[in-house]
Amino acid sequence: MTDPRSTADPDPALAEEFVHFAVRAGVLRFGEFRTKAGRLSPYFFNAGLFDDGAKLGRLAEFYARRLLASGVPFDMLFGPAYKGIALAAALAVELARRGRNVPFAYNRKEAKDHGEGGTLVGAPLAGRVLVVDDVVSAGTSVRESMALIEGTGARAQGLVIALDRQEKATAAAADGGGDLPHSAVQFITRELGLAVVAIATLADLLRVLSTSDDPALAAHAGPVAAYRARYGV
Repeated sequence: MTDPRSTADPDPALAEEFVHFAVRAGVLRFGEFRTKAGRLSPYFFNAGLFDDGAKLGRLAEFYARRLLASGVPFDMLFGPAYKGIALAAALAVELARRGRNVPFAYNRKEAKDHGEGGTLVGAPLAGRVLVVDDVVSAGTSVRESMALIEGTGARAQGLVIALDRQEKATAAAADGGGDLPHSAVQFITRELGLAVVAIATLADLLRVLSTSDDPALAAHAGPVAAYRARYGV
């Protein structure tokens, strides 16, 4: 069952600190961006731009602080290829630095037919496994990770992400397309029964923009609010 503490709002102070960090790092950008769902979004979050040791280490601190505060129980970490690999490794290092040493593993996109072989690398999947990723769009990658984890006999415990976009998921083209009444995170918690921990949400981002003393940053509050009103859940 989903740990109820995982679905609570992120700590406002931590979330605000993270949003400012993401903006300074150039990871959170504003303008006009086309999403996978075909929507024109006024902001874009690209965790691939946490691209040096200092930024990745700082990011891992945010993950660890939010995760440990959530109270979600877990025995190990799993990083889905590709972005999740670096995130899970960095988080494992930061947790060990804080006195919580846990194993981690990740998968390959394609099975290796030599050496150790297989699709899994790292510690054997066992116990309660927490998936580490940047954002979640449709939940497809989470379902794939869940199937992989539980196929080994381990238990998929939950998911920790950097940003919850809090917007309506879209139906697959085969289902006729269109917006769904729930977000991807809501689907994961309600239908898959996984705990979801997010460092920050779209609501946190909007609060930071709306209260910013920086005119350049505050100017994006209107477009982001309009986007949330149209696509938010």
